[in-house]
Amino acid sequence: MNHLNDMALFVEVARVRSFRRAAEALGIPNSTLSRRISELEKAIGLRLLHRTTRKIELTEAGQLYYARSKHIVDEARLVHEQLGEMLEQPGGILRVSLPVDFATLYLAPILVDFAGHYPGITFEFDLTPRRVDMVTEPFDVAIRMGKLEESGLIARLIGRHSRQLYASPGYIEASGKPATPEDLAAHECICMTRVSTWNLHQRINKVDVEVGVRGRFTLNSVGMIRTLAIKNQGIALLPEKIVADDLAAGRLMRVLPEWKGPDVSIYAVTETRLTPAKTQRFIEFLSSKLMET
Repeated sequence: MNHLNDMALFVEVARVRSFRRAAEALGIPNSTLSRRISELEKAIGLRLLHRTTRKIELTEAGQLYYARSKHIVDEARLVHEQLGEMLEQPGGILRVSLPVDFATLYLAPILVDFAGHYPGITFEFDLTPRRVDMVTEPFDVAIRMGKLEESGLIARLIGRHSRQLYASPGYIEASGKPATPEDLAAHECICMTRVSTWNLHQRINKVDVEVGVRGRFTLNSVGMIRTLAIKNQGIALLPEKIVADDLAAGRLMRVLPEWKGPDVSIYAVTETRLTPAKTQRFIEFLSSKLMET
């Protein structure tokens, strides 16, 4: 029995916590996969998985075996992929965690473009506002925006988004146009937090100001903030790439155009530097598109 092959099977089962899903990903019968894992447990002399009708959990031994074997399997897979890249394009399932608004409002055309370049790759995109656990959850890469916390993960800066102030023509007609950053205090501002401070920078004179703003709407969705701004509900600080179509169509207009907010950094986060070809190509492709402007 080839223990390295069985180790790879176990790693896939442990990643997805499902024999059925692992069997589908590996292209082997469920019964064969279950039998091979049982044989691996017998060879080791310890139970690695708790099996129930509803879910699979790792035993204490299984957690240790997964932590050690995952890196071995990933490194072996990486070597095989690198050797095979000269003959064929990268393939396999690419599992990506993406910020909801960023993906739907801006990234979708880029993702379609990438899929067209690499027909051998299939995709599982998880659009969620939460910070997924790259160690225990089965993701190849997570795209994250803003300041990163210390985590021990590998983070690569792949882009920056400039932020500007926007409002609808209807709001400006009804409420007037602010002439200075200080005037924002008298306006409805659509904010991420109830008590919000906007740090603005004037590029011409290189002046920085900090302005306290408030408004009736407080929310944590860039997409919803954009929609409320279009619906005449106030002034919003938004990434300019996300509102480019609205600006061109006249749904939004710039407010205080000589001032801008802090850039938003965009990162590709992986558990290890030993990423397979599909992940490397994806990160490189995103970086080339996001760094274009």
